[in-house]
Amino acid sequence: MSTTGANADPLAALGSLPGVAESVESVRKAVDRVYGHRIMRRRSNEITSEAALRGARGSAALSGADWALEEVRRRTDFSGDDEARTVGAALRLTAEAGQLLSIWRQSPLRVLARLHLVAAAGEEDTVGRPRQDGEPVDESLVDLPLPDAAEVAGRLEGLSQLIIAGGSAPALVTAAVVHGELLALRPFGTHNGLVARAAERIVLVGSGLDPKSVCPAEVGHAEQGRAAYLAALEGYVSGTPEGMATWIAHCGRAIELGARESTAVCEALQRGAA
Repeated sequence: MSTTGANADPLAALGSLPGVAESVESVRKAVDRVYGHRIMRRRSNEITSEAALRGARGSAALSGADWALEEVRRRTDFSGDDEARTVGAALRLTAEAGQLLSIWRQSPLRVLARLHLVAAAGEEDTVGRPRQDGEPVDESLVDLPLPDAAEVAGRLEGLSQLIIAGGSAPALVTAAVVHGELLALRPFGTHNGLVARAAERIVLVGSGLDPKSVCPAEVGHAEQGRAAYLAALEGYVSGTPEGMATWIAHCGRAIELGARESTAVCEALQRGAA
């Protein structure tokens, strides 16, 4: 996404793309249904914890570690094979995201560096900083042209400026752009997908759309499947109005599906089945 030009608030401009306003409204209704559930008034902490677990499972699944929820729930050691380390990274990121909300609006690049540090957990020497030219990127899910280091640095700085400046863009639009830009750039050597989805979560929570973090978009992204995820991402990378709108709508649907998941958890708790 270009973050320069005459438009002082390019994120807000995306809100006027065809179909985006409808996605924003649909997301708001889905989120409101969860927050209006009677269980949320008494047991919201349980819903938040369960949403975090399910969100981490969904994010890990998109990064190649598609474990059953109960396996994620019972496992205590994530230091084994690549899949276990991926699930462990997703769980760490979900826990860390909530601690970074106050920093995000002042220093988003610092938050992204921290997220990568947490995800990589010292696996390589390049953790916590954007890659340099010639450094490899291990991101098998995303097979798109890889921007060079100079483009990555410039676009990250532009994205950071937009976040710090704030604006009138709906939370869905901002979250979708942050998510899409990080996947398009793949600024780190590893774990870019996990970091991108954690950053999306931070935007949704910090914006006030989902302040209790009970609508895990990661669940919805996983439920829609890798093929749909990558097809929508290609729309974002194209930079066309139609492509951008498709990506934003895809992210909106992911939030709605996450909200539906937590609504089901509320219903189960109400029935005494969970």
